[in-house]
Amino acid sequence: MTKPYETERALTLEVTQKVETGLPGVEVLAVELLSPRRFCVYVDHAGGVDHALCERVTNILRAYLDRYTVDVSSPGLERPLRKPAHFAGVVGRRVALRTADEIGGRRRFRGELVAAGERSVTVAPAPGAGETVEIPYDEIVRGNLIDEG
Repeated sequence: MTKPYETERALTLEVTQKVETGLPGVEVLAVELLSPRRFCVYVDHAGGVDHALCERVTNILRAYLDRYTVDVSSPGLERPLRKPAHFAGVVGRRVALRTADEIGGRRRFRGELVAAGERSVTVAPAPGAGETVEIPYDEIVRGNLIDEG
């Protein structure tokens, strides 16, 4: 049986190719499987994300509507982080990560992103909340900024 995050990764590759080819300048930040028949595409654009852009993205993804309900959204305050470049841009900020497999007995991590290297990120928890941990990009299933506002 396929794990949800494997389906999500496959959808991410397909959707990213379709959207970024069909709408130059639009970046697919993440595709999240919300249920077996529903996913959300988080997009960004230098000019901002409005309803008209979300509608254009939805139109490009019409072929999925026979199998899924498709939501399209701006990244919001708790911006999705999936690619190494996304992590590199938020070093020094607080993040929440979830991994496919356990690392040090855990799958969920929260703390300050202290490094974003070529193959992994390093997260430092709040003082007294554990040890700094290095997490390979390949293990990250979900990553988001933590709203500090």
